[in-house]
Amino acid sequence: MHTFWLSGAEWFAVLRIGLGLWWLESWRHKDKKTWFAGGGINWAAGIAAEHRWPVVRTGFDRFVKPHPRLMAHLVAHAELALGLGLVTGFLTPIALVAGAVLNLIYLALMIHDWAEQGQNLMMALISVAGLPAMSWQSWSLDEALGLFL
Repeated sequence: MHTFWLSGAEWFAVLRIGLGLWWLESWRHKDKKTWFAGGGINWAAGIAAEHRWPVVRTGFDRFVKPHPRLMAHLVAHAELALGLGLVTGFLTPIALVAGAVLNLIYLALMIHDWAEQGQNLMMALISVAGLPAMSWQSWSLDEALGLFL
């Protein structure tokens, strides 16, 4: 598909790169010192404790709360890896699926916050649209290396 300026694959590459920049901004804006000391997870624990869905509270208490520093590193480094992977187009399908899953986790945790819902829904939608459109077909390391043809 060709448009007057870019092909369809190139437009999806623009979306993929924009999504990657969004993930990089999520990583960049964190106060790393506070975040890695467990501040981000402690903040999320307060939200999870008052969550309207018991499964979210239970899951958070069982898997995240016992390991605040590990989870803080996991979240921050996942956001960095997703951003770099999507901007460079390296292992793009894996990054798109992982990003959609992370956005859905964020969405479930922040279900009461409309601003967060909008951001996470938009990011998840771009991830989901990028998969069948094979957004790694243009301007990507995956394309250059012949991966995921």
